[in-house]
Amino acid sequence: MEIRVDEGLRAYIDPLTEDEHAALERSLLAEGCRDALVLWGDLLVDGHNRYALCRKHNIPFQTIQNPHFKSIEDVHLWMIENHLGRRSVSDFQRGVLALRKKEILLARTGPEEGAAAGDGASEGPPPDGSAADDSPPWDEDAPGASAAPMRGHANPDWKPAVPSRQALARAARISSNTLGQIEKIQKSAAPELVRAVKEGAISINAAAAVASLPAERQAAAVAGGRKELQQAAREVRQAKAPPPREAPPEEPIEDIADMPAEIARLRQLLAKLTDERDQLKKKVMHLTVALSEARGASGGDD
Repeated sequence: MEIRVDEGLRAYIDPLTEDEHAALERSLLAEGCRDALVLWGDLLVDGHNRYALCRKHNIPFQTIQNPHFKSIEDVHLWMIENHLGRRSVSDFQRGVLALRKKEILLARTGPEEGAAAGDGASEGPPPDGSAADDSPPWDEDAPGASAAPMRGHANPDWKPAVPSRQALARAARISSNTLGQIEKIQKSAAPELVRAVKEGAISINAAAAVASLPAERQAAAVAGGRKELQQAAREVRQAKAPPPREAPPEEPIEDIADMPAEIARLRQLLAKLTDERDQLKKKVMHLTVALSEARGASGGDD
C-alpha cells in the first residue's frame, strides 16, 4: 500500500533539530524501526520522521491502523493532543493549537452547544461512562517511546463537547489570560507581528497590545526591532491606562480644630494600611509557593 503524507498534518509536528535527527537516524540504522507507524487508511498519522528515514535507508517498518478515527477532524484532534503533550512546544504554539481544537469542536457540536460549553457547562466525562483522558496515546518519534494501546470511546456516536476557555488553557498548560491574548493576536496581528512572536522577538503580552495598532504601524514596529516593539506596546498600554487621580488638597494644619482626634484617626488609618500590606505579602508568598510547586509538577510530568 502506498502511504500518503498530508502536509496539513505535518504542520502539527515540530521539525527535529540536527542532533535529534541524527540520533533517530542512528537508532533506526542500529535497531530498525521498532514502533509501528500509525495510519488511518493510507494516511500517515504518526511516525513522519521515522517514515522518511526508513524510506531513505530502505529500513523495513510495520504499520498499524487506528480504528477510532471517523473523520479527518478526528485525526487533527489527535495530532493536537499529541503535540500539546510535548514540553518543547512554545506557549504561543500551545495557544494556537488550543484555539484550533476549539474551532474543530465548535464545527462538530454547533454554535449553540459550543456557547453553552464556553460557559463551563460541559466538561464532564463522555456519555459512555469512560474516564476523560486528554493525554495522547503516542509521542511522535520521541526517543525511547513505544506505541501505547489505542484508545476510543465505547459509544462511536459520542462527540466531545467544546471545553470552556479555562479548560482549553489548562489542557494547553497556559493561563486563560494568555489564551485570550493569543486569540487577539490571531485575529488582529499583522503577519510580521505573528512571525516576531513565534521567533521570540516579542512577548505574547506585548504582542497582544501591539496588535491593536493599524497593520502598517505593527509592521513598522517589527522592522524597528525589539526596542521599537517594546516601545509600541508601552504606548498602547499608556493610552489605555486611566488618568491618574489627583490627590485631594491637604488641609492646612492650622485649620484642624481637634488635633488629638486627627492624630488618632491617622494612627488608625496607618494601622489599617499596615495590616492590608501584611495580608498582601502573605498572599504573594502563598502564590509564589503554589506557582513553584505547579511548575515543578509540570516539569516532572512525562
